[in-house]
Amino acid sequence: MIVVVFNKPDFEYDVHSLLKEFFPQEDVQMYYSCPPDEVEGKNLACTHHEMTDDGVKEFADASQVFKIDYVGDEIAVEWTVNRTGGNNSMTDEMQHADKSDIETAGKSICTKISVTGADRKETKNHLKLALYSMIEKGTGKSLPWGTLSGIRPTKIAMKCIEDGMSDKETYDYLKETYLASDEKIDLSIGIAKREKALLDKVDYDNGYSLYIGIPFCPSTCAYCSFTSYPLGVWKNRVDDYLDALEKEIDYTAQKFYHRKLNSIYIGGGTPTTLSPAQLDRLIRKIKCSFDLKDCLEFTVEAGRPDSITREKLMALKKNGISRISVNPQTMKQQTLDIIGRHHTVDDTIQSFKLARELGFDNINMDLIMGLPEETLDDVRHTMELVKELAPDNVTIHSLAVKRAARLTIFKDRYSDMQMINTQEHMDLCAAYCKQMGLEPYYLYRQKGMAGNMENVGYAAKGKAGVYNILIMEEKQTIVACGAGASTKRVWPIPNPDGTHRIDRCENVKDVGQYIARIDEMIERKQRLFEE
Repeated sequence: MIVVVFNKPDFEYDVHSLLKEFFPQEDVQMYYSCPPDEVEGKNLACTHHEMTDDGVKEFADASQVFKIDYVGDEIAVEWTVNRTGGNNSMTDEMQHADKSDIETAGKSICTKISVTGADRKETKNHLKLALYSMIEKGTGKSLPWGTLSGIRPTKIAMKCIEDGMSDKETYDYLKETYLASDEKIDLSIGIAKREKALLDKVDYDNGYSLYIGIPFCPSTCAYCSFTSYPLGVWKNRVDDYLDALEKEIDYTAQKFYHRKLNSIYIGGGTPTTLSPAQLDRLIRKIKCSFDLKDCLEFTVEAGRPDSITREKLMALKKNGISRISVNPQTMKQQTLDIIGRHHTVDDTIQSFKLARELGFDNINMDLIMGLPEETLDDVRHTMELVKELAPDNVTIHSLAVKRAARLTIFKDRYSDMQMINTQEHMDLCAAYCKQMGLEPYYLYRQKGMAGNMENVGYAAKGKAGVYNILIMEEKQTIVACGAGASTKRVWPIPNPDGTHRIDRCENVKDVGQYIARIDEMIERKQRLFEE
């Protein structure tokens, strides 16, 4: 366990995220040493705890204790390693560090940061840099993304480019401000430039995108935390769900009739758990409700090969769907069995070939690095089979196990299984994508990613996913319909720092509640867009 003690509430989330990047197996607990009235009424994640004069001793079970004190224009950071406390991951982390660093860290390391004249963003960056440098020195460990713990690192590179900075100036800024590695900086700049070229075609102020959520799946994968329900349980209520969804679509079409619809994404769940007739009903409803003349892309995430049939693909094709996904996640059968994917490797291959036979010329394939028991050779085997199929898009995900995933809930079942992702894995995938003529075009990160890596989308020229870029760069309003869907309103007038105000509203996740409370879901959208 790692304990962090603040003398006042500030930057707790950022500190917690950075510590979890360095020590992913540790439980990080946050406390305050200030009087209760200083935190009362604030929506804070930390647990209040009164400290005594020798407060560190109160946490004898902690392997590490960080104290962060804000005093005037200075921030004091103290790191103490308790070698007798708890499950101390520091012993392993420090084995590669210099002996002097180990001895120092065995007592405590202290530093003070001057933040005179710094604004809030600069103060946060100073604090994270100090923490990072302290831990790097004590453990000998560095992070590929440096202090960047957010999910959209390319937004920073994009802002630099939009401000007219050269590649060299952008590189220097990312290196000095965030300590990111050369590989990640080059990746961010390259992706940001490709994103900008595509986004220059989009009318942010007068346009919007539409997301439709189908929360049903053939079964629940072990790593999945998305809103999804086994189709077998809900099969008799799918039409009720579509009835409610159509009401929400009607409201959206009426509210946004004067704006340009730039992209549509039907995701889930697994949209192709719907029958051919239900797919036809849904897509025809969308086509009849919206003006699609400005729509650059209409994606349906077919996803699971065990949900794909000729009849379903024909329903998509005849309705003009321009982009689909056929997602293997891996081409190793043993792994598919472990993670609860009830299909074979051959099912994936045959589903892909069927989609090609029917004329789909923009097909994405999702793969996950860091799945249980997968080795570098397994990844190479997967990429060889994917290369033979030659998809138009490949999205490489780094396994990120959320609290709601079965890998977490039933972690004892998987405790003896290795889940490894390294830069070597990512480089291998990148090399194969390059051989297929695919270039990286979007990137995002998530908490708890294996190896502190990232998700990267690769695409052939002219086949990049517009919706994927729009949702990552947060430059355009995205209206989301369906159970568990989250609508994002992006205000057109930028803030002084170039960012945009973003407001959100979410639909309930439970399918039964969504159906019963559909009028309330519509009212939430009405309130979000009433100004």
